[in-house]
Amino acid sequence: MKKLLIVSFSFLLFFSASLKADEGMWIPILIEQFNIELMQEKGFKLTAEDIYSINQASMKDAVMIFGGGCTGELISSKGLLITNHHCGYGRIQSHSSLEHDYLTDGFWAMSPEEELPNPGLNVVFMRWMEDVTERALEGVTESMTESERSAKIAENSRAIIEKATAGTDYSGSVRPFYMGNQYFLFVNETYNDVRLVGAPPSSIGKFGGETDNWMWPRHTGDFSLFRIYADNDNNPADYSEDNVPYNPPYHFPISLKGVQEGDFTMLFGYPGSTAQYVPSYHIEMLKDYINPPMIELRDRKLEIIIADMEADPGVRIQYSAKKSGIANAWKRWIGENQGLEKMNAIAKKKEFEKGFTEWVAAERDRQAEYGDILPEYREIYEKYKVLRLVNSYSNETIGRGGVEAIGLAGQFLSLVSAFENGENSERAMMGIERRISDFFKNYNQPTDKKLFVALMELYGENLSPEWQAEEYKKLSASCKGDFSRIVDKIYSRTLFADEAKVRDLLANFSSSSVKKIKKDPLYLIAVSVNDLISEKLVSPYSELSDRLSLLDRLYMKAQLEYVTDKVLWPDANFTLRVAYGNVAGYEARDAVYHQHYTTLKGIMEKDNPDIYDYDVPDRLRELYRERDYGRYAQNGEIPVCFIANNHSTGGNSGSPVVNAEGHLIGVNFDRAWEGVASDLMYNKQQSRNISLDIRYALFIIDKFAGAGYLLKEMTLIE
Repeated sequence: MKKLLIVSFSFLLFFSASLKADEGMWIPILIEQFNIELMQEKGFKLTAEDIYSINQASMKDAVMIFGGGCTGELISSKGLLITNHHCGYGRIQSHSSLEHDYLTDGFWAMSPEEELPNPGLNVVFMRWMEDVTERALEGVTESMTESERSAKIAENSRAIIEKATAGTDYSGSVRPFYMGNQYFLFVNETYNDVRLVGAPPSSIGKFGGETDNWMWPRHTGDFSLFRIYADNDNNPADYSEDNVPYNPPYHFPISLKGVQEGDFTMLFGYPGSTAQYVPSYHIEMLKDYINPPMIELRDRKLEIIIADMEADPGVRIQYSAKKSGIANAWKRWIGENQGLEKMNAIAKKKEFEKGFTEWVAAERDRQAEYGDILPEYREIYEKYKVLRLVNSYSNETIGRGGVEAIGLAGQFLSLVSAFENGENSERAMMGIERRISDFFKNYNQPTDKKLFVALMELYGENLSPEWQAEEYKKLSASCKGDFSRIVDKIYSRTLFADEAKVRDLLANFSSSSVKKIKKDPLYLIAVSVNDLISEKLVSPYSELSDRLSLLDRLYMKAQLEYVTDKVLWPDANFTLRVAYGNVAGYEARDAVYHQHYTTLKGIMEKDNPDIYDYDVPDRLRELYRERDYGRYAQNGEIPVCFIANNHSTGGNSGSPVVNAEGHLIGVNFDRAWEGVASDLMYNKQQSRNISLDIRYALFIIDKFAGAGYLLKEMTLIE
């Protein structure tokens, strides 16, 4: 197939802003050009400059990347921010112990002195962005390979970033859009002193647990509070007792007026990843080939972990964050497959491809440029899906994301290699030493042994022998596939399931240490899996990925030319985006209609002291019984959550949801299960983002926790 031409992106500028779109995650700098008129038609009362501006304070100055994977927003002039409970969960867990179980009991700082530091936690503000497509693609030619092209763009990007950030403490990144047809520069500022201010107990912040995750109706108070600190000049600084609360250019006013069906809403945050423009072969791969075995695998992991958590409070604390991480994707994959099936997504993609093929064939030049795209996709995905499953499944069973002690053993590969090659091994050793404390704090050997037995067996059942690690084959043969027969022996011999042994190994590291490591049964598995992937997977996987990258870029260019009845928004790539829509209920299935909000009454209806995730705190029961709601009630009830049709995905967790006046009305935290397939295909009828009603958060802070002093910092709109 011919190489991709260098694309001038100017043709996008000819799209009419009047073209309607029911979906999308839009680039803030282009809101004025493409979206503001439609937003105002839907009820928005502000301007594009109020959302994004480099000339005045705007909403973008109050929105941040929180902790590298979520969104957060400022709600006071003293650096107070709100994000989701599940976004702060790892930090809450890190401060928890059996003596101070903040996961179960919650945490509230009643003064600045009680706020808890969080080493390693940061927030990132985007200060400005710029289209740099021409500069990023300067020197890129048709004859380049994908690796050469990537190298040239990386070189150009470094020069762009260096020029943009010279003389400042800012950092920068150049990110591709429309699958590499357009590039934007983002200039960022990072604050590293972020302290925990407040978090409700998990019985509020994670109410409903994994059972209610991805579901509507929802009754989860999914929020936590942190504060950003700066030096005396309001600049970023590492943690110091001398630091002062950050004074931002803008923070969100908070509305106490609530939401009604049909109200305008806007979501502003950092959506992680979508794939709206992939071919039918990609969806077939996920739905029919990748998701089913991965769902089965995580079923088994969760069964083991949950059983041990329920049996031991210490294990519950150790594995809470791990369990949530495993369950989150597991349940999403289930919902994704159901949604794709319900939408008949593959058939719709094929129908689109039929029309596309006819359009391509109608002109000789189009046939020459685009005629091979779909046939080549078909050929590539037949091979690519196998490699992708091997990579994912290997990692989730006996790789770094599977059996925990094997994952730890795998971290010693670089240390052993550096030592044997006479290289400086201090960096590798320091990296391991930094991880040891956290690893063993949240590690339970009996749980890991159960995972070892289950995951080793699944690995053998679901990967063909050609894709199995040699050391695995030896072990499987020795125990005739019954790993329960050898698990005790292996864990008694390994160094990597015992903190004292690992620390002793590092403290007295020498050539004899390397000999011990190389005989370790779990290290041998880690080496064998690593060898399999590096020898049989990396090269073909990389080659196919490069071919897909080129095809994706060309197919995206072609779709932008082919689709003329609407503006095509760029896939999410964890850059700041705007989504907008309206508060709306939906029909979940035949004869089942969900209204747009939930209340505290629903929490009490779910109350079950025998189930950890549904055990309502006594104080909340008391407030409900006495109807002690303060100014946070609506029609005699405390609102808890609401839904709207703002297009969202992972990374939008913690994103501010604002009303037509730009006032904060909610904090986004999830999607309704029927619409999670919106990462691949948007379903207008059922795609709903789930948000915490900000009044419930204020009610919990004030009435439940008694931390009403925090509300004095906020700008409340009655």
